Amino acid sequence: MRYDIAIIGSGPAGLSAAVNAKIRNKNFIIFGNRNLSSKIEKAPVVDNYLGLYNITGQNLKENFQNHIDSMNIEIDEHKITNVYAMGDYFALMSGSEMFEATTVIIAIGTDSSKSINGEEEFLGRGVSYCATCDAPLYRDKNVCVLGYNKESIHEANFLNEIASKTYFIPMRNTLKNDLDSVDKDIEIISKKPTEIKGEMLVNELNFEDQSLKVDGVFIIKDSMSPKNLVPGLEMNDKHIKVDVDMKTNLAGLFACGDCVGRPYSYIKAAGQGLTAALSAVDYLAENSK
Repeated sequence: MRYDIAIIGSGPAGLSAAVNAKIRNKNFIIFGNRNLSSKIEKAPVVDNYLGLYNITGQNLKENFQNHIDSMNIEIDEHKITNVYAMGDYFALMSGSEMFEATTVIIAIGTDSSKSINGEEEFLGRGVSYCATCDAPLYRDKNVCVLGYNKESIHEANFLNEIASKTYFIPMRNTLKNDLDSVDKDIEIISKKPTEIKGEMLVNELNFEDQSLKVDGVFIIKDSMSPKNLVPGLEMNDKHIKVDVDMKTNLAGLFACGDCVGRPYSYIKAAGQGLTAALSAVDYLAENSK
């Protein structure tokens, strides 16, 4: 099945794009977390979302959820790790599964964490951003999960059912209260890694004062680097380069929200999501002639 529009991200930008794709009767799919955005949920108060003054992040998230529920918009939790331009369509990869779409809207937000030395070099050669996608490759092997969010604990527990030995490193202090959920036979390491090393494939994770022999490193973040997601995508530093219509340098590929740059604002993201969806609709119309 080939979708008209595939949307990657379930924050304000992605949800806004989905709402407007639905209004325009397009066949679309939205990938993301069914809990929507953890960043919104954590906001104590939001004062600049027009019409919703002094609303808490939790209540804003509930409003978003009620909106998409009322329009029967469901979020698909497949984690998209690669998007390839195939000419007149895009191939979106989630492990061995592939989805096809004529247009794609990237709304993956941004992550403030820095890459670890070797992360990009070994991506696809022992470094992965999705355990459920790549876990079968590491059966009976030693793996380490670098966790930046609560999802990483579930990913580590899942990997532990397959791997010979699983290590878990909480990369954020906010995870310390959730470590009781980590399977008992997973070894938790409190040190922060400095470098991922290997030859053809990953074989070592280094710390300042020691090294760990591993076959795979799973880095579980809320967002991945767009340039690792889409080969050939033009960037402005760490942000996706777009024009006023949210068009990227790849025909049929659009981007919106925090991943395209500052200001990082919920209402800006929602507006850009609308623009990206309408631009995708226009692209579909032009290419159907």
